[in-house]
Amino acid sequence: MELTQAALTSYLQQRHNAPVTIMHMAQLGSDTSGAAALKAFGYGRPIRVMYQVAGERYDIVVRQVKRNGFGRERPDDRMAEAWLDYATFNDLPNHVHADNIVSWSDAGTLASAGHVREFLLVTNYASGQPYADDLLRIRDTGTCTARDVQRAERLAAYLAAIHAAKHDDALLWRRRIRDLVGHGEGIMGLTDSYPSNDPRITSQTLQAIEVAANSWRWRLKPLAHRLSQVHGDFHPFNVLFDEQDRLILLDRSRGAWGEPADDVSCMTINYLFFGLQRDGALTGACEMLYTTFWETYMRQTEDAELLDVIAPWFAWRALVLASPQWYPTISDDVRQALLTFAQRVMAEPRFRWRMINPYVKG
Repeated sequence: MELTQAALTSYLQQRHNAPVTIMHMAQLGSDTSGAAALKAFGYGRPIRVMYQVAGERYDIVVRQVKRNGFGRERPDDRMAEAWLDYATFNDLPNHVHADNIVSWSDAGTLASAGHVREFLLVTNYASGQPYADDLLRIRDTGTCTARDVQRAERLAAYLAAIHAAKHDDALLWRRRIRDLVGHGEGIMGLTDSYPSNDPRITSQTLQAIEVAANSWRWRLKPLAHRLSQVHGDFHPFNVLFDEQDRLILLDRSRGAWGEPADDVSCMTINYLFFGLQRDGALTGACEMLYTTFWETYMRQTEDAELLDVIAPWFAWRALVLASPQWYPTISDDVRQALLTFAQRVMAEPRFRWRMINPYVKG
């Protein structure tokens, strides 16, 4: 979308509450001589605007953050960058002054957002019971019902359906893989959240997981054809079933496009998680649901390659579930089993989903 002189004039007239005449409008950095020719890339797209209001001249720069592969792949990245610039430019001596932050609508209109301090998300209210309640009941009783099996099938079928939508965007693929390892919500953010004085969860263990995950990142980078529609945080606390047994989802995370293994690992590791709490392994009812999910998903997607890429996603989710911060009440044995799983699953080139217990046993 191109910024038009008409849209800019309308915004400036609203800002000054007076007629505005734009005298000059041109993109900066288009000069190809001298120092300008040396730098071939920049994050911004600055446009210089000279205008007049009631005989007084103004000279401003309107800066658009460009989409690129350096953490600005998504619209929310670029909004955050503009927000940070506006919040910090004026605190540094001798820095160019940030006069305002401006919203740019789908219709191409501009409006001031300079007094905004936070965004508040408004959604509808959805009543229902978290799927985690089902797994807690199954953990405590050791039995599951026909409805439990049907729900596992439905969850797998739902993911198979949304993952069928593919997207050709190598920038977003690399971003998603990079965030898996290095983002604050990813593997490194999780390892940083562990206590430094825990004798059972050592820094050597956490570092080994990070190193292995980064090796997997290089293995996954060429596989941009896998970029698919995802939920991004498909765990049992974000899945509800209402009184009519309708599926309702909460808190989609980290963008619309990613790796299907993200969602599959997020749900299936929870069958292991609750099985470990009951029996120290994946057995009985939890194993039945785990198997049902995998068989349904693989039958509907025929995505054999999933098993070649899922390991680091499992490692990430294992770090979440083993975290003393996220799950403070689970036993040390369960934590150790999950961290063992994270290391062992990444040590193999292909995940053997039907033989999961050897990954966790000491």
